[in-house]
Amino acid sequence: MGALHGGPSSRRSIPDDPEEFRLTLVEHLEELRDRIVRILVFVTVGWVVGWFAEPYLYTYLNKMVEQAVVPVLGPGHEWQEVFHNTTEPFMLKLKLSFYIGLILSLPLVLNELWGFVAPGLHKNERRPFTRLIPAMFFLFIIGVVFSWLVMPQALAWFAGYVNEFPGVNVNQEAGTMVFFVLKMLIAFGVAFQLPLVVYGLGALDLLSAETLMSYWRQAATVIFLLAAVITPSNDPISMLMMAIPLVVLFMISVYLVKLTQKKRKKLKAAVSEALE
Repeated sequence: MGALHGGPSSRRSIPDDPEEFRLTLVEHLEELRDRIVRILVFVTVGWVVGWFAEPYLYTYLNKMVEQAVVPVLGPGHEWQEVFHNTTEPFMLKLKLSFYIGLILSLPLVLNELWGFVAPGLHKNERRPFTRLIPAMFFLFIIGVVFSWLVMPQALAWFAGYVNEFPGVNVNQEAGTMVFFVLKMLIAFGVAFQLPLVVYGLGALDLLSAETLMSYWRQAATVIFLLAAVITPSNDPISMLMMAIPLVVLFMISVYLVKLTQKKRKKLKAAVSEALE
């Protein structure tokens, strides 16, 4: 507890027993204030870095969009990005650099949040979280990579409908497609956390593999509804791109829950035999 009074830069060490760190309301508020300040600093620094990195990211993502869309447009259709007024370039750079800074600072922000919550948990309560965190980042990356691989085909599919309207040019507002790509990448990364949610509920004995399997149709329906809500464009193609792999991941997580429950039963049986 004494470490908390060493100033804003001090941090709590995580105890094995949260009873050792019973803090007063004022001390909790002081620590929360310090961590919020650090989070704001992390985001601000990331924003500054994003300001200088923005031209490179925008060029890279915009090139990917153009390579997917332009070849699909037939004769008589042109693709052009436009600004409607002179303030839009600055606002676009400001928003995009903030997105970049937020993504760059996210691991540090999550670490601050975990540092505030973890001391209030017992060691056995923290263990599942420490095991799931690496898997969380891994599944997030898998979701982002999957979205990136299918994104050109999805963009080309959308652009193909322009050919049904002869003589129409596409004057795309600058930055719209870049933000669309970023939102899709993040949405897929977040949605791919579903197996961890299912596995966590099973590990806590809140759900059994048998229950999950008996309601797999309802679960698939919920997954499709979730995909429809999360995908930024709300179109059927993007929804299917997200929902189908999520259903597969759901089935894998059910299998992992089943293995976990088998191990738990064996352990309980071994303990019972030892006590007898």
